[in-house]
Amino acid sequence: MTTKDFDPGPLGDARVEPAEDGGWTLILVRELRHPRAAVWTALTDPAQVDRWAPFAAARDLGVRGETTVTVIDGDTRVDVPATVLRAEEPSVLEYTWGGDLLRWELEPAGAGTRLTLRHRLSDPDTRAMVAAGWHICLGVLDRLLAGDPVGAIRGREAMDHGWEKLRDGYAERFAAG
Repeated sequence: MTTKDFDPGPLGDARVEPAEDGGWTLILVRELRHPRAAVWTALTDPAQVDRWAPFAAARDLGVRGETTVTVIDGDTRVDVPATVLRAEEPSVLEYTWGGDLLRWELEPAGAGTRLTLRHRLSDPDTRAMVAAGWHICLGVLDRLLAGDPVGAIRGREAMDHGWEKLRDGYAERFAAG
């Protein structure tokens, strides 16, 4: 399958919660049919991150410390500082991404994994946009783990895969509270 044929599916399990400092945390939960070890590797190994995430990682994200992630949109590449704060294989990965904080939690769920992403947003007005982007990325991640990769869908390319419909759907959901 190619990215051209990829369908991200309907709205998923997503909500926003107020943060203590007045901002917002986007929480996305995805049930994956894959073991935690495989999901952990996909979240941390730069070669795998590059195949599903909105950015490329300069190094293994499973190691604490400073690094850089490169946000990719077509031919445009922007290096963004990142710091891996927690790397507790195979259950918790937490890192900064510019002004945002991402916390990935991996819990056993039958033979698979319940992945929970808590994305602390530096700009709360972007919550529906970010939810739509992660929705697509997590769908691509699931396909990668299933052995049927479609390739990363990043930046403006997401518009060809239902990003606007997802954004509008999440905006409606979040407004309803």
